[in-house]
Amino acid sequence: MTSTTDVHPVADPPRPPRRRRANWVALRPLVVRLHFYAGILIAPFLLVAAVTGLLYAASFQIENVVYRHELTAPVSRTAVPLSEQVAAASRALPEGKVAAVRPAAEPGLTTRVLFDVPDLPESTRMAVFVDPGTGQVRGALESYGGSGALPVRAWISDLHRRLHLGEPGRIYSELAASWLWVVALGGLALWLTRRRRDGRRLRGLFTPDRAASGSRRTLSWHGSVGLWALLGVLFLSVTGLTWSKYAGDNIAALRTTFGWETPAINTDLGAHAGHSGHTGHSAGGGQAGGTTDVGIDQVARAAAAWRLSGPLEVVLPAGPGDAYVVKEIRKTAPTRLDQIAFDPATGRVVGELRFADYPLAAKLTEWGIDAHMGLLFGLANQIVLAAIAAGVVTLIVLGYRMWWRRRPTRGFGRPYPRGGWRGLHWGLLVPLALLTAVIGYYLPLMGISLAAFLMIDVLLGLRARSAR
Repeated sequence: MTSTTDVHPVADPPRPPRRRRANWVALRPLVVRLHFYAGILIAPFLLVAAVTGLLYAASFQIENVVYRHELTAPVSRTAVPLSEQVAAASRALPEGKVAAVRPAAEPGLTTRVLFDVPDLPESTRMAVFVDPGTGQVRGALESYGGSGALPVRAWISDLHRRLHLGEPGRIYSELAASWLWVVALGGLALWLTRRRRDGRRLRGLFTPDRAASGSRRTLSWHGSVGLWALLGVLFLSVTGLTWSKYAGDNIAALRTTFGWETPAINTDLGAHAGHSGHTGHSAGGGQAGGTTDVGIDQVARAAAAWRLSGPLEVVLPAGPGDAYVVKEIRKTAPTRLDQIAFDPATGRVVGELRFADYPLAAKLTEWGIDAHMGLLFGLANQIVLAAIAAGVVTLIVLGYRMWWRRRPTRGFGRPYPRGGWRGLHWGLLVPLALLTAVIGYYLPLMGISLAAFLMIDVLLGLRARSAR
């Protein structure tokens, strides 16, 4: 018989690998220092990007209010032919050349006729707004980019993108986008490991500790808000880099290498050309430059027969050998971006490009850019963008508050002792160094600023050593 007091051997509970813990113990000070320096020195750029991004999220509603007269028209049961609307716009802007037409997508909206006019800024056209029911012109405004941003939204967009400083201003936004994902992932690692150390449950990651006070309370809010905003912040960082100057060029080169470019419609008239001497076009049809042009009315009817639906943009032939191109421009989900090219002389289809045939990478790029601009899901998209921007502003304010309360009398402060990298196993240190070099190459502004951080850190270390 075995006594109840007998002691049975019990297997030791499994322990996490010592090397993994040792690596994180050595790596954590590096992550803290990186998060610290980026928070102090890069946060101002992030703050400007977040505030201007918050303003841009509201720019669509601002645009609709400011330009309500130009964008809307009384609902009419009848509509004048599209060619007559274009003719009315041409009379209102005789110095311009008609480049494209965006017919009214639904009752109560105006037709937008886009003109190439000398001396306008790059990617900018003059838009003349026509009442489709009466053919009367309701106004003319500059229109920027593929989204057709009118002056107010274009001004806010340029503020967000480059602070109205031209090409040099793009450095600020690229620097912010390059570091945003690093700061976010570093903060996530620190927050998760702190949760394990403090024994907090999963719920405690997403909700601030209301029982805490002082710096711990601020840190609790900082970590919780950061976790809620994490996915949105990473998304904005990645998609924002596609517009950047230096990193954007590298991303474009990678897309070309892997065949991820957005396809272009074939507009070569070739054997489909109705007349080899085509030298012009006429939006209303008939003769143009000595050859027949079927006109925009017939092209619009043909586009409908090919299952293209509004909103549409009809791009007129720019010169000899060019085709009419009718494009769907619906950026909201479900996205409709099909395109059909028509021979101006015969109206026959010479090219077709369906969004369904885009490579997956090109679709993801299109959706990512549209979501970043607040177009993909309309108002809901814009509300989410505003919430993310407000979250980033909150994180920066809380981060500076923590630093201000812990700051020394002089200098930045010292979050952790130097030399922690010496405890890293070479099997982790070498890949980490290589990864940093690759990222620094493809994101050059981040690489340069990281080198500047290291130099600052070394100088502060030498200063502290000389003081001792």
